[in-house]
Amino acid sequence: MPRYRLEPTAEQESVLLRHCSDARYVWNLCVEQESWWRRDRGPMPRFAERCRQLTEAREEFPWLAEGSVIVQQQAVKDHGQAMTRFFDGTARRPRWRRKGQDKGFRIVHVKPGDVRRLNRNWAQIRVPKAGWVRFRWSRPVPADVKSYRVTLDRAGRWHVAFAVIPQPVPGPGTGEVVGIDRGVKVSVALSTGEMLVVPGHSAPETARLPRLQRKLARARRGSKRRSRVKTQAARLKAREADRRRDWTEKTSTDLARRFDVIRVEDLNIKNMTRSARGTAEAPGRNVAQKAGLNREIGRSGWGALVRRLEDKAPGRVQKVPPAYTSQRCSACGHVDARSRESQARFACTACGYACNADVNAARNIAAGHAVKARGADRDAGAVNREPQLALLPA
Repeated sequence: MPRYRLEPTAEQESVLLRHCSDARYVWNLCVEQESWWRRDRGPMPRFAERCRQLTEAREEFPWLAEGSVIVQQQAVKDHGQAMTRFFDGTARRPRWRRKGQDKGFRIVHVKPGDVRRLNRNWAQIRVPKAGWVRFRWSRPVPADVKSYRVTLDRAGRWHVAFAVIPQPVPGPGTGEVVGIDRGVKVSVALSTGEMLVVPGHSAPETARLPRLQRKLARARRGSKRRSRVKTQAARLKAREADRRRDWTEKTSTDLARRFDVIRVEDLNIKNMTRSARGTAEAPGRNVAQKAGLNREIGRSGWGALVRRLEDKAPGRVQKVPPAYTSQRCSACGHVDARSRESQARFACTACGYACNADVNAARNIAAGHAVKARGADRDAGAVNREPQLALLPA
């Protein structure tokens, strides 16, 4: 979904904020309606029935009728799609939306004349009740656009995203396979020996963020100073997120173009980043260390990279069980925890082969090895046994 930076005027921004408020209000109405549902009351009303109820509400409340009916109806549809994902088990149950969070709305039935280019760097899009709003022409807009979504992030930036499914990235056709090992110190290690790191904050930015957080803690709630400092911290975090997103897009495109088969570890990131706080009866240990590890995993973009690879190279991404990939020697197949001498060094205790530990794991992933607890390969026999004298040649 290509996204562009939107640059509304002050008057247009007030209209866009009103659209965001209407979408949030209708969404919360749907959430409240779902909360009253019981099994003995029959099925919940569908999209058509809710649109009829919305029409009655607009006739009764003039302030609601002043808003865009498209924005309000699409908020109903967004909630219905969210409930569908919840029942499918792919997302959590839709919750209340608070003011200042999840600001955005969707517009459908976009015509070819609703988007026009002004010059080399700027274009315009028609938004209901706001007129023509300028946005940056950072890339060509797809010709078959039927809908778009306008969002406002916490850093105060407006964006417009056009709902178009991009074409897959074609592979080279050479049959080349690559393994990807994801880590914290090294974000991505390839079986080719390449090691990539997600760009984050610079040294001055890293030192500035704690200062802003301390200023935010001292500011009085509801004050202009608190709002100003909060925006500054949000812009700093948004800069890091933008760099991570840009790195993810470029890296996934490069891998999809260079390799026909891409193998990654089948990691359950949600469980890996679960808090170690525990409960009052059974408090956790090393809670602060585990929280720091969770933050670094989130900054490394493990899940985003695999999702973008599956989008750009459908059918070419294979997931390998992660068991013992970091303890297995990619040269002889010997499995020993002592071979992992440190975070960065791997030295096999059987054959003496040594290389970077992350690259060694990536080569095991590229080979598709899934080692069991006793060291046996999924397709072959055990390879980490001691030599047997009876089997040695005389």
